[in-house]
Amino acid sequence: MKITVIGGGSTYTPELVDGFARLGFPVQEIALVDPDTDRLAVIAPLAQRILAEQGHPAGVSATADPDAGVDGADAVLIQLRIGGQEARHLDETLPHECGCVGQETTGAGGLAKALRTVPVVLDLAERIAARAPDAWIVDFANPVGIVTRALLDAGHRAVGLCNVAIGFQRTFADWLGVDHRRITLDHVGLNHLTWERAVRLDGVDVLPDLLADHGEALAERLRLPVEAIRRLGVVPSYYLRYYYAHDQVLAEQLGSTSRARQVAAMERELLELYRDPELAQKPALLEQRGGAYYSEAAVQLVHALTADTGEVRVANVRNNGTLPFLSDDAVIEVPSRIDARGATPLPVAPVEPLFAGLIAQVTAYEELALAAALHGGTDRVATALLAHPLVGQIDLSDQLAQKIVAANHRHLKWV
Repeated sequence: MKITVIGGGSTYTPELVDGFARLGFPVQEIALVDPDTDRLAVIAPLAQRILAEQGHPAGVSATADPDAGVDGADAVLIQLRIGGQEARHLDETLPHECGCVGQETTGAGGLAKALRTVPVVLDLAERIAARAPDAWIVDFANPVGIVTRALLDAGHRAVGLCNVAIGFQRTFADWLGVDHRRITLDHVGLNHLTWERAVRLDGVDVLPDLLADHGEALAERLRLPVEAIRRLGVVPSYYLRYYYAHDQVLAEQLGSTSRARQVAAMERELLELYRDPELAQKPALLEQRGGAYYSEAAVQLVHALTADTGEVRVANVRNNGTLPFLSDDAVIEVPSRIDARGATPLPVAPVEPLFAGLIAQVTAYEELALAAALHGGTDRVATALLAHPLVGQIDLSDQLAQKIVAANHRHLKWV
């Protein structure tokens, strides 16, 4: 089996490779694809050392040529970042000029990233279809919901993946002192817009007990008032803080260094560590990079797709009637059965109006954002921003659209 990682020069790649090695995934070749050959020259040898250290027989190849990298692949993992940390810094700070939260996956920053990312991913997907027509595309590239919908709309074999659900599963298991495999979640919503409505231990919902016994710890993790979480009776993803505490988050952002700047500094330090020929395991610093449990989520998903296991995993999939207030074409994030046919969403209990309203509004934004990414035009960008609840005003939408297009012009073919 061959697994290709597009964006293989990422400093996160050793975490991903460690997951394949540690979980004993039966892969013969891990192909790392990245235009940054200097990074590949550092990452690929470390990846090979990690595999060897854990006794895994897979070989690692590295190339800047996507066609060569995906040729004959069984699964292709996409984790690219167009524009690097500099573009991310703009995503996180440019919205501040209009009094809006800056974040790389949602709001104005998320739209900017979608504009840069969707055309590149679709081009890569065409190459994959030509060189490895039976391969599954697993998308990590944010904004995952929009990118996954673009892939599915174009007819590609694709599933979107996020680490929010697996992160909650592991946290709850730790708090309860049980094996994480005994925990299942009623996880519903869109990528980076989800709620845990039940936490089942051996099929019994223990969420009320978790909120009672661990509410303070949960509130600290989510940075939301514990009283609000208990009143909601659910566990919102930490991305909901951008909606539920917008003004507070904005004030914090204006007084701090962007996450992009922090990650850029961390990446420089990680790359220095990776150059050590004696290093054969992921360094502790990598845990601060983010993406906890992504490697395990990825291995589980790829295994289920390629081995036709029928396991249930949280994934980004077509709605197809699962949430009746959305179109069938929408992409949602829910528990899904994963097998050789792809991801099929499991039935979902009716969604409460407080959550359904926000899901519907952000889904409308995502549809408009995808249209802007596919067809271009500052007016389309402004329309998408007008639909987003974190912007939603005509003057702000128009101003931000002009700023986003100007700041990203070298990544936008239609400018």
